[in-house]
Amino acid sequence: MNSSNIYKTALDTTPANYAQLSPLSLIQRAAYTYPDHVSVVHGSKRFTWSETYARCRRLASALQASGIGSGDTVAIMGSNTPEMYEAAFGVPMSGAVLNTLNVRLDAANIGFCLNHGEASVLLTDMEFSATVKEALAGIGRNILVIDIDDDIADVGGERLGEIEYEAFLASGDPKFEWQLPEDEWDAISLNYTSGTTGDPKGVVYHHRGAYLNALSNIIGWNMGHHPVYLWTLPMFHCNGWCFPWTLAAVGGTNICLRQVNAKNIYAAIAEQKVTHFCGAPIVLSFVINATEDERRAFDHKVNVMTAAAPPPAATLQRMQEQGFDVTHVYGLTETYGPAVMCAWHPEWDDLPIDEQTSKKGRQGVKYHVLEDLTVMDPETMTRVPADGETMGEVMFRGNIVMKGYLKNSETTEASLAGGWFHSGDLGVIEPDGYLKLKDRSKDIIISGGENISSIEVENTLYAHPAVLMVAVVAKPDEKWGETPCAFIELKDPDATITEQEIITFCRDNLAHYKCPKTVIFGPLPKTSTGKIQKFKLRDQLPED
Repeated sequence: MNSSNIYKTALDTTPANYAQLSPLSLIQRAAYTYPDHVSVVHGSKRFTWSETYARCRRLASALQASGIGSGDTVAIMGSNTPEMYEAAFGVPMSGAVLNTLNVRLDAANIGFCLNHGEASVLLTDMEFSATVKEALAGIGRNILVIDIDDDIADVGGERLGEIEYEAFLASGDPKFEWQLPEDEWDAISLNYTSGTTGDPKGVVYHHRGAYLNALSNIIGWNMGHHPVYLWTLPMFHCNGWCFPWTLAAVGGTNICLRQVNAKNIYAAIAEQKVTHFCGAPIVLSFVINATEDERRAFDHKVNVMTAAAPPPAATLQRMQEQGFDVTHVYGLTETYGPAVMCAWHPEWDDLPIDEQTSKKGRQGVKYHVLEDLTVMDPETMTRVPADGETMGEVMFRGNIVMKGYLKNSETTEASLAGGWFHSGDLGVIEPDGYLKLKDRSKDIIISGGENISSIEVENTLYAHPAVLMVAVVAKPDEKWGETPCAFIELKDPDATITEQEIITFCRDNLAHYKCPKTVIFGPLPKTSTGKIQKFKLRDQLPED
């Protein structure tokens, strides 16, 4: 046997046979292939792919002229509008890294993200000017601020920046010659996720992973060319699950949606002929609980992708009965959004609908571009048997696992220990190989698609002068998926503290979506060492 490898000595990469993988290539192709096809719709505004590509190149050109380049961070505080979509391409075209900010965060957290990510530029929608103004006042440095004045929606707010977005774009070159990244593993975006300590962690994506997951969305969801996609999912969340780049790959049409509610969703389906949309279970709740006045008739298939907290079986059943085909996916910010999907088998179509929804409620199997997915004993790093009973930690491996956490090597090394990404989620592998989640070991609550740290809420409640001990757990909620429920042991058991007083206290000290919706008073179950037993509290959750 020849011990030498002849293929390594004669064949090298050249520009003829190698190019860096990047989703930036996808919009270039869309503009070339479908220049006159509608790319983005926002109210009365309509752009074609050639126009959107030119606007993205203008943005990149203007950023470079402002001194922005490789290694810099450009943040955006925006709604699902054309500006947000353009940033997904224009910012990395300049060589910079895109940081989409969660508009539901308070000023302190926004300021933290701006400083931790060292943002040099902030694009900010005027709707959020009050929060942004406070955040900018607290970061202790000056950055270039560009206002987004949405003339389609009258959202109010004030100008904070040196220039408005359209004027900034006008200064750029629509034929700007952008370059692919030097290395496809270079950072393309920075996404903050709340950890168990409550401090946001900066998750870094690379061009290769973004490219692969954008294409994997197409394969897994059976998306053909020219879908009409409604932006019910916030584009700030995991870069819209990579769908801004997906829609460019298939020459689709992005329907912007600033206010997500039942009336607007049904109107878009009826008037724009929407074929696809994504969202947390709360979006499904909007749809199935719509009033007759909000509903609009439609006669085409609408595909829905849902993630976050597993949707209740009743919700999935009602969606199916009302003409929506739901695909259940699972992932984390650290896996570019969805990385697991409940791949459907045609023979399951013949099952009773309750059995169909039971199967659809599982998380499923790995995405096409994820190398491996399993459940392991985190101590021994051995795979659990596929018996549907033995629990372990869900582990990921492959190209759509993050580069790591920004400025946090210790947590990065722990999260990627043993060659696997440790999700912190507990699950089982069922006999047919499908993953089913059982619990979240980190006690993260997923409400309306947003992560809420139970420890952050607990720390806030401990600041209340009447609170002795507190534990916060996830309470199932038909609308939001999950909401925080606070169990409180008072210093004085006879004190007249009301549920509303506790909720108001939280709303004064936390972002409102993080606040408990339910408060229960009484002694907390504890171990002999004083540790609160949350599993017992979950058994005490009241039913609505």
